[in-house]
Amino acid sequence: MELKKHWAARLDDYAIDLAWSPDGRFLAAASSAGPISLFQAADGLRSHDLPGHGQGTNIIAWAPPGNLLLASGGQDGAVKFWDAGSGQHAGTAELATDWVEHLAWRPTPGSGNSSPVLAAAAGRKLALLRPDASLAHAFPDAPKTVSALAWQNTPPPRSGEPVPAPALAASHFGAVRLFDADSFALRKELAYANGVNALAWSPDGRWLVSGNQDPSVHLWIPAEDDELQMSGYESKVKHLSFDPTSRWLATAGGRDACVWDCSGPGPEGREPAMLAHETPVSALAFQNTHGLLATASHGGEVHLWSPERRQPLRATARLPDAVTKLAWSPDDRMLAFGSEKGVIYVLKCDA
Repeated sequence: MELKKHWAARLDDYAIDLAWSPDGRFLAAASSAGPISLFQAADGLRSHDLPGHGQGTNIIAWAPPGNLLLASGGQDGAVKFWDAGSGQHAGTAELATDWVEHLAWRPTPGSGNSSPVLAAAAGRKLALLRPDASLAHAFPDAPKTVSALAWQNTPPPRSGEPVPAPALAASHFGAVRLFDADSFALRKELAYANGVNALAWSPDGRWLVSGNQDPSVHLWIPAEDDELQMSGYESKVKHLSFDPTSRWLATAGGRDACVWDCSGPGPEGREPAMLAHETPVSALAFQNTHGLLATASHGGEVHLWSPERRQPLRATARLPDAVTKLAWSPDDRMLAFGSEKGVIYVLKCDA
């Protein structure tokens, strides 16, 4: 396995977020200053420069496959929609006066409705938006600031059965709430007496995981009213990623990336694989359909790991500045990185 430089490009400020389009044709990269650039995956040429949010962009998210639509959230309290094909602004939803810091597209369409739905959070506000920027539903204000969002993945239905409604997990200090995607009703509230930095569902929809301020990782099996906790991290846990099989959970809070085995009863009582770095881990992600884990650090280290091994593969790289984000292309052949200096690096992953 080798990592080879494919192309690089520069933004006008810190790379605050990046994401591949579902068809793999474009890489969207947002600078903290506000503008969003769309790059052609094949050669790194800019397709469009979008104005983004004048007061600063915080997050971007592509709509599900079949919709070349990009959503962005900013410090102006707005969610904006962009037609990536034309580079045109497609609508704005004014959500709140607080920063929009969390966006998540529903993974499956709603009952009797094939249109995608976007969950967006700003301060205590949580809403579902349609692609035309209209409001589909506004939830009651959370008791405290919404700190993370994650949609549950649901297994394909049996022949003739309706598509099951996933749950939307939304955290605030003291709890994680699960809402039904179709009825919008509160299904369950999972108490947690601390702050939550990140949420992730396992691909099979069984596990819900939070990365916490205390610092720890907490796991729930909502269908079974079961929960587990792992502690001992150096710092707040902000990075979570499941592999496609739902067996391996990668977490980071400090200079080690920890990989936990979630098979059977789960990771409690098991020793994780500790993947060491010279400086704190700043981003990690498993491939979309394959089994490799990519990690990056504040010192620019980039490693690829196999969960069964505790040493990096020979595919390693050193980038010249701190990594802020990383993302695998949909086919897992390219790995994109954003940096503190606003440089976007795209590496090819060759067998």
